[in-house]
Order: sequence, then structure tokens, then C-alpha cells
Amino acid sequence: MAAERVIVHVDMDAFFAAIEERDHPEYRGQPIVVGADPKGGKGRGVVSTCSYAAREFGIHSAQPISEAWRRCPHAVFVRPRMEPYAAASRQIRKVFGEFTPDVEPISIDEAFLDVTASLHLFGTKHKFGERMHRRILEETQLTCSLGIAPCKLVAKIASDLEKPRGLVIVEPGQVEAFLRPLPVGSLWGVGKRTRVALDALGIATIGELADFDRAELTRRFGKHGEALWSLAHGIDDRAVEPADDAKSVGNQHTFATDTADPRLVASTLMELSEKVAYRLRHHGLRGRTVTTKIRFADFTTLTRATTLARPIDDTPTIYRVASQNLERVRMKGKKVRLLGVTVSGFDTKARQLDLFDQPPDRERDEKQRLLTDAIDSIKSRFGHGALRQGTTLDRPPEPDDEAK
Repeated sequence: MAAERVIVHVDMDAFFAAIEERDHPEYRGQPIVVGADPKGGKGRGVVSTCSYAAREFGIHSAQPISEAWRRCPHAVFVRPRMEPYAAASRQIRKVFGEFTPDVEPISIDEAFLDVTASLHLFGTKHKFGERMHRRILEETQLTCSLGIAPCKLVAKIASDLEKPRGLVIVEPGQVEAFLRPLPVGSLWGVGKRTRVALDALGIATIGELADFDRAELTRRFGKHGEALWSLAHGIDDRAVEPADDAKSVGNQHTFATDTADPRLVASTLMELSEKVAYRLRHHGLRGRTVTTKIRFADFTTLTRATTLARPIDDTPTIYRVASQNLERVRMKGKKVRLLGVTVSGFDTKARQLDLFDQPPDRERDEKQRLLTDAIDSIKSRFGHGALRQGTTLDRPPEPDDEAK
């Protein structure tokens, strides 16, 4: 017989806020909100995460920062500091490696682990959970919550039930009983629209979904209905898939005031391209696909992507392609709220030239690389504001520019 699968979902507790509290003892016990500058309640960004003390005031992730300010103006509002967050994430990943090589990172602060083959080294599931809690606390001074179950779906749901520092274990024979009383929105694939449709059918809990006629669900929702029925019964055979590399590198910017100024849009796109390029080079990555994201004042959000023949990591090319993407969007008369640039499709091996490819201009590439290395050196020493590349829209207007 096949061994019982033992899947663990590890979710750090209020990760960004917990690091701020760890690094700033004066914040301890206070409501902490990590995100955009609230600007006295007039900020336009959102909450990235918040401490449990802040959640008591109704603050939550993705909430407008102005609403968070309204609910708790005396909270400690801090901007995200990605370097210490990434450092803590790396420490946590090293701890995972002490327990199993089968780790699937989901985000900077959560991951799935398959400990089927290694659980016997640590004793019971409860002892495993206690040891994981202790090791992460020792290495980072942070806490986490764990869900341990036979599949990813149930482990993910379980990790969220007893935060902070939770440990919920669901044995194979307990899966359906565990799921039945939970709200149907706990399942993957049940968003707002699906919830409304299920509510119209009188389905509010996972148990009610599990009891619903399978054929009728399939008739109404197609393959999605079939999948929902399986998940409601705790059927989830997906494997933990180790992934050591990021899938994309991106940055985005929300304007303080919606803008239709082409110079401001162009300069912001350049700044985003510089940041993405710097991060790519910092991590030794090169990508083929450049995606530009734009959100208008009415919150309409569009993305346009271009895939190149050769992988890139330099600012000029990223900016050029991101700009070309933007030209494919009808912007006339519209104000822009947010811009974003992302590079993905990372190259993991040297590319052999196709028969009709033009050979690279090695002299030009070498000059570009030397220039890039010099820029990176200056920015590493003096910060990102030390140098800034310009755009064609940054030049002073020529005498007849205004008439064009």
C-alpha cells in the first residue's frame, strides 16, 4: 500500500507587521499597518498586511489605506521594507530544508511541504509541528501557523483556523467531517461570483456543496462544478512541486493623483523599468516576456505583454518594450491611476542562435554591460535615487513641439 501522504502548509503570522514589531521594540503591542503612506487619511494605496492588534479595528490586507486610517488613526503606519522581509524568508526556507527537500513556496511567507518520507524522523505529526514552530522562532524570532493534512487543500484551510501560532492536524479519516461545517468560500475556486451562484442554490457550507447532486453541479458550472464537488469531499491529488526560482520580477506604482500627463507616465515607466532591471541583475536573472499593467481612474485594469527572442535584464530594452506595450492601449482622454512593469519567462540556459537570427553585437553588448555594472555599483552604494535614466519625453520641448 502507498504511504499516507502528509502535507504541511506553513503560513507566517502577519509576516511584514511581525518583522516590523521584531525590529522596532517600541511598536510592540500597538496596532501596526504596513502599506502605503496614509497621508492623514488621504493616501491612495492599500494595506499590505497588519498586526493582529490592528485587525481588531477591522483593518485587513488589500483595504484602502485611507479606510485603515479612518478605523485606527493612532496605529503605527510603516512603508514596506522588502530587504528584511526577503532575508527572513530566506531564513525560513533554510529551516524547511531541515525537514524535507520537497518544498513548494507559494509566496514570500507561505509554503507547502511534503513530509511523507521524512515524518518518521521527527516522531508524531504533533511533535513535527512543535519542532517546526520552535526552529522558525529560534531562527527568526517570528511565529507561524501550520496545517497538517493528507492534501494541499485541507492543509491550507487548516493553517488559517487557529492563528497566530496555530497547529491544526487533520487525519485522513477526518477530512470530510473537518470540511463540512466550514463556509463554502473556504474552498479554492470559490470567488464572489461563484459564491453568489451557490447561495442561489442554497449552498452556504462545504457540507451542503458535498451533498449537492454532482451531475447538476456539472450541468450548471461545467468542469468547475465537477472540481468543486471533488474539493468539497476533500479530494485533492495535487503534488507538492518544489520550485526554487521566482516566476517573475515586477514593480508597480500608484500615482498620488490620477494623471493624464504623458511625461509623468513615461518617467514613471522608466523608473519602474530601472527597478525591475536592477532586481533581475541582482538575482542573476534574465527574462523574455515584458508585461505592462495600467489601471485607469475608474479602476479598469489592462495588461499587455511582449515576448522577445532573447532574454534581457537591461533598463533600456525593458523600458522600450514596456512603452510599446502601453502604445497598444487606448489612453486618449483617460487618467491613469497605476502603472506596473513585470519581466517573466526566465532563461535558464544559453540560447543557440536560430538559422535566421542576427548574431549579437558583442561590442555593443559589452559596452552596455560595463555601463550597467557601473550604474548598479553606484546605486548599491548611494541608493536608487543616485542615478536616473531619462526618457525622450523628458527633454525640453523644441520650438514647434507644442504645435504637433
